[in-house]
Formats: sequence, structure tokens, C-alpha cells
Amino acid sequence: MRPGRRAQISVLICFLLVLAVLAKTAGAHAVLLTSTPAAQSRVSGLKLQIKLQFNARVDNERSRLTLLHPDGTAETLELYKQESPQFLVSEAKGLAAGGYRLRWQVLASDGHLTRGEIPFCVVQS
Repeated sequence: MRPGRRAQISVLICFLLVLAVLAKTAGAHAVLLTSTPAAQSRVSGLKLQIKLQFNARVDNERSRLTLLHPDGTAETLELYKQESPQFLVSEAKGLAAGGYRLRWQVLASDGHLTRGEIPFCVVQS
């Protein structure tokens, strides 16, 4: 085999190994697919159903939802029994008008923690 051909094969093998590692890493974390409330949405009412859907199974027992109120206070929300292993469900009560942030942290079935934040606004009609 010519030296140039050997180098090309070596580069191709390295490239394929890097792709395999990146694909495994990308699939290792739970990614938020949909949320209620949606990011940057406006909702009304004193009560809000919260539902987050992920691309992978999440551990309900080791996951968290925290609601940050307009005045800066933080409230840990109770997680309801999962209807499906890809969902977190809860409810926020006693909401006043203003900007809120819903912080989430989930433990995926592969052991990786993922965090995020969903800003939304409550308006009273």
C-alpha cells in the first residue's frame, strides 16, 4: 500500500471515531422538546399547569422544578407522578402578574444531569 493511501485511511478512521464519540455525547443528555408554559410566552390566571417533555427518560425522583417569582423568591415545585418517563408535570398556584422563570434540572436514564430555564410572563385579565 502506498504511503499516501495509508495516511488517507488513517485520517478516515480518525474521522469516523470522532463522529462516533460526538454522536454518543450528543445523545447522552435529556433535551427539552416542549414545555407548558413555552419560553417567552404570556399566560393568565392564578394557577398554571406545568408540563415539560424531554427526548429521553428522566428520573422523576432526582429531577427538580423551581419557580423564580418576579420578586426574586424561589419556590420548589412538587413533581406529580409521571404519566410517561419523558415528562415532568407540576402546578404553580397563587401567581401574580409579572415575569417568572421556571428552572428545571433532570437526571436522564444514562446518569447525565441537564439544566435549563424557561422565562415566561403572567398577565392578569
